[in-house]
Amino acid sequence: MDSPLPLFDTALARRRLARARAAGYADFLVRRLVEDLDDRLGAVLRRFARALDLATPIPAAAERLRAGGRADLVLRLAPVPEAGGGLRAVGDPEALPIAPGSLDLAVSLLALQHVNDLPGALVQLRRALRPDGLFLGCLLGGRTLTELRQSFGAAESEVEGGVSPRVAPFAEVREIGGLLQRAGFALPVTDTDIVTVRYPDPFALMRDLRAMGLTNALRERRRTPLRRATLLRAAEIYAERFADPDGRLRASFEILWLSGWAPHESQQKPLRPGSAQARLADALNTQEISPLPPGGRADPTDRSPR
Repeated sequence: MDSPLPLFDTALARRRLARARAAGYADFLVRRLVEDLDDRLGAVLRRFARALDLATPIPAAAERLRAGGRADLVLRLAPVPEAGGGLRAVGDPEALPIAPGSLDLAVSLLALQHVNDLPGALVQLRRALRPDGLFLGCLLGGRTLTELRQSFGAAESEVEGGVSPRVAPFAEVREIGGLLQRAGFALPVTDTDIVTVRYPDPFALMRDLRAMGLTNALRERRRTPLRRATLLRAAEIYAERFADPDGRLRASFEILWLSGWAPHESQQKPLRPGSAQARLADALNTQEISPLPPGGRADPTDRSPR
């Protein structure tokens, strides 16, 4: 069976990130996530021998790991060439150049949403971790830039009679947990956070997206220039639908956090079904209700479909 065509133009995404960094990267979102990462790692009462920062757009995560003393050695796999100290190399999350079982911690911020093979990247991360090693990262989720997507979709339908793909599809939180399990992680955890940024107009948001290297890198993106009439109409719709009372416009970034451990015999494991030593009804101080017979109803007046 032929492999599916890649969704993202990886080379283009890297060129745009390199251009954004050269012109002055808009780091407000990454800096916020570095603080969140530090808080989450604070709950892990352990110092890691060897840690990896996997393709975070700027080296802020690696710098925080070094400064905070959370790891004896911090490696950085950067998405584009960069200056600076520390152990670093340029690499691809989909072709992880790390020996199996050589890491105690791997972190990644705002990098994995643009890989073409996310399940494969997670499998490689799992293999790179030693037993009881931790992966902790985040990527953009499905509600990211919903305001911009709705505005452009309505404007294109109205002005041009159709809609073209302008914002990449993002993962959903319910999918990520399953991917972690499939990759072989133990104790997988996922949660989501919405970061709302306010702008004076949609064009300020678009400038920030360009300054983060987050402009359209879909392979099936539209190749013809955006019509001025469509752009202006999208800006009007954005202001009509998503303005706060003070006139500023909301832009949502959904952050999907995911974590998992390389399996180890010391980790907590689920109990065998039927092995409980206490009744849940007793713990809740309530009455236990017997299971219904096949096709039965608890209440004869209940007319809901069986």
